This record gives sequence, structure tokens and C-alpha cells, in this order.
Amino acid sequence: MRILVTGGCGFIGSNFVFHMLKEHPDVEVVNLDALTYAGNLANLAGALDNPRHRFVRGDIRDEKLVAGIMADGLDAVVNVAAETHVDRSIKDSRPFVRTNVEGTLNLLRLAREHGVGRFVQVSTDEVYGTLGPTGTFTEDSPLKPNNPYSASKAGADMLCRAFHETHGMHVTITRCTNNYGPFQFPEKAIPVFVGNALAGRPIPVYGDGLHVRDWLYVGDHCRAIATVLEKGRAGEVYNVGGSNELPNIELVRLILKELGKPDSLVQFVKDRPGHDRRYALDSSKLRHELGWEPQVALTDGIPMTVRWIRENRDWMESVKSGAYQDYYREHYHERHGLKE
Repeated sequence: MRILVTGGCGFIGSNFVFHMLKEHPDVEVVNLDALTYAGNLANLAGALDNPRHRFVRGDIRDEKLVAGIMADGLDAVVNVAAETHVDRSIKDSRPFVRTNVEGTLNLLRLAREHGVGRFVQVSTDEVYGTLGPTGTFTEDSPLKPNNPYSASKAGADMLCRAFHETHGMHVTITRCTNNYGPFQFPEKAIPVFVGNALAGRPIPVYGDGLHVRDWLYVGDHCRAIATVLEKGRAGEVYNVGGSNELPNIELVRLILKELGKPDSLVQFVKDRPGHDRRYALDSSKLRHELGWEPQVALTDGIPMTVRWIRENRDWMESVKSGAYQDYYREHYHERHGLKE
């Protein structure tokens, strides 16, 4: 099988590329990434010389580039490319519409034209909006996004549904809860919490800290995507949850305990606009129909992630400073003599 993974240098994308190369020896991966602020080629340092992995730098909206990739023959597209940070979307929503909506449309249209067999759209539970203190979202729950990021992802999901219903494309959608693990961009919640705690700096917690999220280790998410790619039914949505619901303040305390740091580092800050109170997913469809189960409990995953962050402080600092963007030039331009 030959697959195109978009956004394969980001957090989830790079973990998924590694998963496919390790667990599926019959798979070849074409990795398309624009290397924006969240795309780091150094995430894939261990895969760049793998003959089953080919990296292409580019934008999923680039019609000529994407068409050229697909013309070489593809069995599937896994669209992980996305602008994902809620706070950034509140400040400027335009890049989110361009990448998440226009980019997905370009991929769908070209995949159809080139007869790509399967298309997996990696989405988010945030498209459902917010929950009360009880209950869970199912795949049939209405979409009620409350911020520009989740609205752009909901728009992309609807395009995927439309291409299945209108053109009969084999499209599947995964909607996952909050991920954590190696290579997560440092401005995301858990890396911020761990990084600040290690440095003895205040840990910012929005509002009263009682916003609830369900956490899933990124490796479990990658297995879910691979399962849906292999066995998912055309036109279906699959929720991917970890059954690890936790208020944000309790997550921070769990991290502080793991690091041996005091609770006094917690600093409550003004809540952000459109901050959904609670997410929780019913993943029984994925579990019962396709046989997927999460393997990493939060009590194991948090120590693993804290340890990874502690052991990769140089990586964290290079991302924060922007120096990680030099890796592309060093690896490709200086090593292989390529030009921009």
C-alpha cells in the first residue's frame, strides 16, 4: 500500500508516520508537510533515510504539487494536516479556513480525480461543541463548534461527507479527544504545564480549572487511524476516546506530583473566549466494530510524556526559538545540494 500522509511532520502526523513504517512493513509513505510553525522535519530524523518514506515540502492547497504526487499512484490519503491551536484561531481565523477547509477540499477533489481508493480525514471532538456534566458525544451528535478552529474542522468534515454522498468516495472520518505524547508542539497544554513546572515558573490554568478533557496517548490515536484506514466503512465517522476524563486542574496536579513540584505553581488566568466546558466521547463504535482499544492508561502515559520532555529539552527549546526550522535546510540543502 502506498499512502499520502499530509501534515506528517507535526505532532500526530510524525507519530503516525513512525507507526506505519514500524507496524506495517508493506506500506510506503509519502509525507507532505508545509513545515509551518507546527511542522518540524527533525521529528522524523529517524525515518528520513527509510526507503519506504519520502518527504515532500509543500502546501495541501497547492493543486499542481498534490496532483503530481497523486499521479504517481496512491492507495490512500490520510489527512492530518491542519491548523489546530484554538488561541491562534481566535486571534486570526483566516489560516484555519485556508488550510483546514480549502486544503481538505483540494485533497478530496484531486483524490477523486486520480482514483485514490481511501481517504481518512483526521478530525477532532471539538466539532461537537461542549457537553454538560454528564453524557458523551456519539457519532450522531450534532456539530456545534464554538471557536474558529473547531468550525473550520467541522467544515472540512462536511466536505468529506459530501464527497462520499455525492461522488461515492471511500471517505472515513476520525474524531479524537485531546492527545498527548512525544513531539507535541510546546504551546499545547501538557508541554506548557511540564515545561513551566520544570523551570519553576507559574503554570497558567484557564478560568476555574474545571474544564474537563478526555486524554489519549498519541500512540493509541495512531493505531486508531491505522485501524480505520484498514477496516473503516465508507462514509462512516469513528470517535476515538481514551476514557480518561479529567478537569484541567487535576491534570496539572498530576503533572506536579510526577515532577515533585508544589501546587503553588498553579496560577489561574482569565478564561479564553468560546472555551468549551467539557468533552467526552463514546468510542464504542470503533471498539466493537473495528476492534480497537486504547493501550496506554493516563497514569502510565503522563510519566512517559514527562520523561520524554525532560530528556528532550533541547528539542523543546529549538521549537520555542524557531531554530528547528533550520533542520530542513541543513538536512536537504546542505546535505543534498537542493535549492529553495
